[in-house]
Amino acid sequence: MVYISTKVCKTSDIGVKGNLFGGTMLSWLDEAGASLASYMCSTPNMITLKMDEVTFKKPVKMGHHIRIYGEVKRIGTSSITLLVEARRCDFPSRSEETVCSTYITFVKIDDDGRAVPIEASVKEMITREYLNKSESI
Repeated sequence: MVYISTKVCKTSDIGVKGNLFGGTMLSWLDEAGASLASYMCSTPNMITLKMDEVTFKKPVKMGHHIRIYGEVKRIGTSSITLLVEARRCDFPSRSEETVCSTYITFVKIDDDGRAVPIEASVKEMITREYLNKSESI
């Protein structure tokens, strides 16, 4: 997995039970995933198609630092699917604990919002460097 970004849980991110709002975490995962998808596909024109189930394994409290990582799992004609994972960071021990993870699929679009193919050279690079040949579609 590659490091994408870090978020800090602020007071405004906390719900009534003292934990991070789940929707805020989903937003962080989507934003980080879109950034990685855009980078991998060499275009800013990537939109979220779907996010798979997310299970929140650990609470996030105010002041926690969340490091977000991603990994290419599939490349299609106009889409890329990433595994995106959030980890709570403990600075003194330099350890990280998985908070949640999900698969997110992004689609390359044109200026009118229609799906367009990812360039063959980009797909070949992603397949060569990040996937086994059998996982590519």
